[in-house]
Amino acid sequence: MTETSGQPGRRERKKAATRRSIADTALRLFLERGYDGVGVREIADSADVSVSTLFKHFPGGKEALVFDEDADREAALVAAVTGRPPGRSVPEAIRAHLAASGRAGDPRFGEFQRLVQETPELREHSRRMLLRHANALARAIAEQAGRPPEDDGCAALARLALEVPAFAADRDDPSAALDRAFALLEHGWTALTSPEHPTA
Repeated sequence: MTETSGQPGRRERKKAATRRSIADTALRLFLERGYDGVGVREIADSADVSVSTLFKHFPGGKEALVFDEDADREAALVAAVTGRPPGRSVPEAIRAHLAASGRAGDPRFGEFQRLVQETPELREHSRRMLLRHANALARAIAEQAGRPPEDDGCAALARLALEVPAFAADRDDPSAALDRAFALLEHGWTALTSPEHPTA
């Protein structure tokens, strides 16, 4: 039967669930024993799939298992800017998107960041991914602002915005830190000196 509602069919839902299960299993094992301490076959066995099925979903291998939402995150970032409601600023749209995605408030995010920073392959992959996402986000911001695609101000905003979740994850109150950082991006120096955002 052909799906006409715009919702994914049973086969697509099953594929998405399998992919999610493999990625979740891999992350759990990586956090428990380190990236180099876990092999692809062990991940497949723990997720109850074959190695060929694992590579069918993640042709990029182990690195792709860690950054399984790469393309989706980039598309969602761009959509947060280009599809924001009238009256919402670009920094606020990005802040709302990052807050809703739950990365800064996820208790595993700090562990995930440590895993990435302590593993050279993952650290380099993460750096390339962040630059790619920042470039896509910068182009979207420039388009919305009527600026050239390579505008330095738009590029700076994109790069700084994407660094905020990692910064916030290390603070005592990640959600408050996320909000404070984006207040600074939105209002600059006045965000530090206004009564609404006290410095102490």
